[in-house]
Parts: sequence; C-alpha cells; structure tokens
Amino acid sequence: MTRLIWKTLKYSPSVFSAALLMAGSAIAAEAPLQTLGSGENSANQNLAQSTIENPSSFEIAQIDIRSMPMDDPSLAPVAVSDLEDGDSLDQVTSVTQLSDVQPTDWAFQALQSLVERYGCIAGYPDGTYKGNRAMTRYEFAAGLNSCLDRITELIAAATSDLVTREDLAVLQRLQEEFAAELAALRGRVDALEARTAELENNQFSTTTKLNGEVLFWLSDTWGEQAEGRGRSGSDEDETQTTFGYRVRLNFDTSFTGEDRLRTRLQANNIPNYSGGSLTNSLMTRLATDSSPDDDVSIGKLAYRFPVLNGRGEIELAATGYGIDDFIGVITPLESSGAGAISRFGRFNPIYYRAPSDAGVKFAYAFNDAIQVTVGYAAPDKEDPREGRGAFNGSFSGFGQFTIEPNDKLAFQVGYLRGYHTKNDVNLTGSTGSFLARDPFDGRATTTDTINFEAQWRVTDGFQIGGWGGTLFARPEDDDDTDDITIITGALTLAFPDLLKEGSLGGIIVGVPPIVTDGGDNDDLKDDDTSIHIEAFYRFQMNDNIAITPGVFVITNPNHIEDNDTLWVGTLRTQFRF
Repeated sequence: MTRLIWKTLKYSPSVFSAALLMAGSAIAAEAPLQTLGSGENSANQNLAQSTIENPSSFEIAQIDIRSMPMDDPSLAPVAVSDLEDGDSLDQVTSVTQLSDVQPTDWAFQALQSLVERYGCIAGYPDGTYKGNRAMTRYEFAAGLNSCLDRITELIAAATSDLVTREDLAVLQRLQEEFAAELAALRGRVDALEARTAELENNQFSTTTKLNGEVLFWLSDTWGEQAEGRGRSGSDEDETQTTFGYRVRLNFDTSFTGEDRLRTRLQANNIPNYSGGSLTNSLMTRLATDSSPDDDVSIGKLAYRFPVLNGRGEIELAATGYGIDDFIGVITPLESSGAGAISRFGRFNPIYYRAPSDAGVKFAYAFNDAIQVTVGYAAPDKEDPREGRGAFNGSFSGFGQFTIEPNDKLAFQVGYLRGYHTKNDVNLTGSTGSFLARDPFDGRATTTDTINFEAQWRVTDGFQIGGWGGTLFARPEDDDDTDDITIITGALTLAFPDLLKEGSLGGIIVGVPPIVTDGGDNDDLKDDDTSIHIEAFYRFQMNDNIAITPGVFVITNPNHIEDNDTLWVGTLRTQFRF
C-alpha cells in the first residue's frame, strides 16, 4: 500500500496537492508544482500527457494568508458517530454541487480541478464541503481512497495500449537484422534531398515546363513520275532514299495552374516528294515535311485559359495554328510523329487544312457528352498590304459540334466558311489532285465546307472510324459561275496496344480530295479516281522511344488513270522527352 501511494504521488502531483488540501496544511504563499517530465521523470511525462490536459500548466491557486475567523461554526468537529449513522460522504461531479464553496474562495480553482478533472472530492449529505474545518482520520481515508481509485483508472487506461517487453525485443531484433538496408535507405533519402535542393536552386523556371520530340525519318518512293499540272511525267523513278529529321521543343508556361502559354521551337528538313521533278503528285506527301530551308523557327505560339467555371475555354494563337489545333481531331491516327505516316491519312484535309495560322477560338461544354467550338483564323495576320491582314485577307470562320454519348462512341460535325486571296489558293491543303487544289487558276475563291467524323471503339484493342467531307467553291469575282464540288473521305482502323502496351497499328483506305462536279464547266472535274491505301505499325520500345515502319500506296495518282501506281515507304523513329 505504501508503495502504491508513493507511485501515485510520484506520477501525479495533482494527487499530492489534493492530499495537502484535504489535510488542511497551512500554505503561506503560492507554490507552483514542478513541471512534469523534467529531469529523470521525463518518461512519466508521456504517461501523464495521454490522460491529463496541459499537465505542466497546472498550479495551486494563490492562497489567502489573512487570518481565518476562528469562530466559524463549520470549524466544529464532526463526531464519528455522525458518519456511522448511514450518512456517508457523497461523490460530487461539479463544484457547484457544494453550497458552501464560492468562486471567490481562495481554494475554488483547486477544488474545481479535483472535482471536474479527477472526480475524487466528496461532499457531506447536506450538500456542503465544510472546507474551513479540521478533518478526521476517517474523512482523510475516504477522500484519499477516492483519489487513489481514480488515479488507478487513469493509469490503467493510459497504459493499456503500450507495447510489451516482447514487442520491444522483436523490434530490436528487426532493427539489427535490417541495419544495412536501413542505412542504405537513409543514404538514398539524403541523396534525394540533396538532388531536390539542387534542382530547386537551378531549375529552369517555376512556371514553365519543357517537353520535346525528335523524329528521324528514313523514306523513299517507288514508281514512275506522275502526269499532272501541265507536266507529262516520265518513265523513271525520280527519287532517292532520304534521311531527314524534325525537332520540336515545347515550352509550356502556366500562370494560374489552369491556363497554358505554349511556345514551340522547330527545325525540319524532311523532304517534300510532291515536287515536279520528283513524284509530281501531292498525294505522296508525308505526314510532316519541310519548307525550303530547315532553319529554327517559332512553330507555335498560343495561349489558352478556362472560362465559365471551367466549362468554357478561350484560345488565342499568334502563329503556327491549323484548324486541327483549334478544334481537335477525334481520330487516334492524327499525330504527325506517332500516327499516320502520310499527309492525307492524318485527318480530313479540306476541312482541317483551311486557311489558318493565327486566330481565336471559344469552346463550351454543355455537358460531358456535347461540346461546341467556334472560331476565326487568318494566315496573313501580319501583312499590312491591301487585301491582307487579319480581317481583309484569307480567313476561315468555323463551328463544330463534338458529341460523345459514351466512352466508346464519338462524332464531330463541322462547318467552315473560307476565303482564299488571289494567287494564294489552296483548297485541299496540298493533298488530292492539282485541279482540286486550285480549280480557278489563282482567282480569289470562297468556300463552304462540311465535315463529318466518327469513331467507334469496338474493343480495347480495335477501333473503327473515318471521315467524310464536301467542299463547295466559287470564284469571288464571278457571281454567275456555278459552285464546283470537291469531296474526300477515308475509313480508318486502329489497333491500340497491338502486341505491346503503348504501341499502335493503323490502316487507312480513302479517296484524296477530288473534284466530282465542275459546275457549268466540265473541264473543272477529275476524270478518274485515286485510292489511298496505308498501313503502319508504331512499336513502342519504351516510354520515350518508338519506331514506326509504314507504307502507303496511291493508285491512279492525281486522279489520272494513265499514271502508274506510286509507293511510299518510311521508317520513322520518335524520341520524346
């Protein structure tokens, strides 16, 4: 019993204070308790903190040292017999239950703590505490027993979930067995922290991310040079095997976390096989090819940001944007670096290759299934000459609905109004026949184009889709000329994750842009029909490198039956970082 009392007093200074108060010891001045956990009792601090709130701040209230009225009736001793007649001391749960204890009393705070925090103060049957009278040994025993019972409960509750000696032994053995692994892990964490600090101190930008792509492109064509655009062609294969490249560096900057400013640097020397001294056919162009030189240039410069609580988006482009960049294409074969290997096979050329370079678009999603996009684009925005500029030169005004009823089906229906200035007419994006490209010999031309696309993911590894489009064109300077009609279309088969995750197989069969109706002039009509057949397989070696062998075939090049079939073979290697 003596040892239990000593341990209790050792672990809880509050119990010791209670004993002093109940014993009526005279305290002449304020005496704060020693803070728990100091010195060698720090282990006991952890035990106490789980059951006592702010143990180090508990203090005995300052004691009033004025003389006490010795004639107070409550000082009269209580006879032992008064407690033996069945009138026991009653446990109280609130200091307000004691009628003779007032907030102004010098020991009020101490009593309140003992009652409400520890529950070890009892009152007399008449609801009084009689704090100014001497206690008997029975009273002391009753109060001390109540406090000891409560402290025992607190200690039991605080230690019930502590680890056992056996648990500690297991942990020590594990620590010894895995000491080498723990040391190595600690070293790796330290090295990672050092590298992170170095990156933070030397990072390129806090707002800009760099990503890039490099293409190595081995290619060649086979077949006789085609007849077209006033040239008779030849019986020879006029091309040699070439090895070209394209480099793109994208600097994507965000100022709010939801917007994006894209700046692209690009260099390209992949050959254009459509030249008159080569294949003499626009139908042999690759998915990407170069301008006359391969200088580094600004390939794209555009800024987009969300509006209307994220349901809408506005995009402003300063240079390098096609209609496909403003609207987006649903075919999985669209990418020039990872999709189709031909210019025609990427998407509908009479729609997505309409006049464009700079412009603005607004897109709004009514819900998860329906989105509308409208916009305006112009290729001569920086040219101040008459008949040029952002609003007086060539332009495209477009609108499109994208409908995705579920995650397996997607449709797009679009309309585009276009204008091509004099001597700068290209109705087909340099695909199809030369007649379809410029049917009015350089005269300013107005067009209306309708586009329809669909994609159906039959299974996770097979997707079927395609597009169809019709363009109506008329010369701007002749209101009496009937519209001519140009059509194009393709069927696409895609095989995602073919043989390996991330890989892609593709087959494209279509008709490049062809003039099917010359209006009131039968000479403005292609006599025959070319068929484009393409197959490729992108093998994803790892997250950063892919190799794509592919071939496409053009029957009746330039929609002329007398032309021999042309073949184009490629081996494209893509590096992404």
